[in-house]
Amino acid sequence: MTKTERVDRSLAGREVDRPPVSFWYHFGVQHAPGQRIAEVSLEFFRYYDLDWLKLMNDYFYPMPAGTMEISSARDLNRVTRFDPRDTAWAEQLKAVSIVVQQLQAAAYVIDTVFEPWQVLLRNLVGEHLEAMVEQAPQAVLDALDVITDNVIAYCRESLRLGSRGIFLSTFGSAKQVPRERYEKFAKPFVKRIFEAIKDAGPMNTAHVHDIGIYVDDALDFPVPILSYEDRHPSNPGIPQMRERFAGTIMGGLDKDRVTRVTPAEAIRNAQEGMRLGGRTRLLLAPGCSFPTWLDPVTARALVEAVKQAAA
Repeated sequence: MTKTERVDRSLAGREVDRPPVSFWYHFGVQHAPGQRIAEVSLEFFRYYDLDWLKLMNDYFYPMPAGTMEISSARDLNRVTRFDPRDTAWAEQLKAVSIVVQQLQAAAYVIDTVFEPWQVLLRNLVGEHLEAMVEQAPQAVLDALDVITDNVIAYCRESLRLGSRGIFLSTFGSAKQVPRERYEKFAKPFVKRIFEAIKDAGPMNTAHVHDIGIYVDDALDFPVPILSYEDRHPSNPGIPQMRERFAGTIMGGLDKDRVTRVTPAEAIRNAQEGMRLGGRTRLLLAPGCSFPTWLDPVTARALVEAVKQAAA
């Protein structure tokens, strides 16, 4: 069974020889051009012989020209619509194009994107966000509206270039943001993005980040795939989530049991994930990024254990 056949069959609810498996981490090369991102991503993918590639995207949302800080409602007016091909995101799009061309039909690529709320937090507003939400909530919402349009434009271009789907990270968890704030400032914009691209991304994935996820808020995104930390006790396990979510779960691997453990423990991690996830509608993966200081021997042993499940 080929990599794409395995993924397609699992997504369709058909039995596979074994679960498709993949994992990822942040390469720390966001200073480099798209060509380098593509090279290191392909090298990583081929070394571990993964079933699909989640292309990391560590390029930050571009600050408005001449701006080093947004700290007031007036400053937020500088957040305007743009063509992503005219920004630093063009380098990520270049990486998408190269990776898709290199892999051809051998494997699928999904592209990583951060929700508009995280865009504000990561660099646009940063340390001022808490105060601005309290003092100028409508200005924040207006800026989120503009950012959402820009993110949609980026997603559409990535999909046009051959991404199989958009892996969109959202802070839908108690550890990251109070639920009332999430439902006002984050979730509506995530839904809008997925609605805009739902017909173009058969592997669109809602990644609900961190622990204590708001399960009810994760269930109505128009996506075929849900990613979250199913192995953490604060979140529902895959069997429990399947009772409420009819699509595919991207999970099963405990991200905290691949470093500072023996290869044998990583193998047990994979075996447990396969047992919990079942024979179909499972993309075996961690609920979040693996640590960058991953032992290649351990990681390859994990992948080999999954492959042996097909024997």
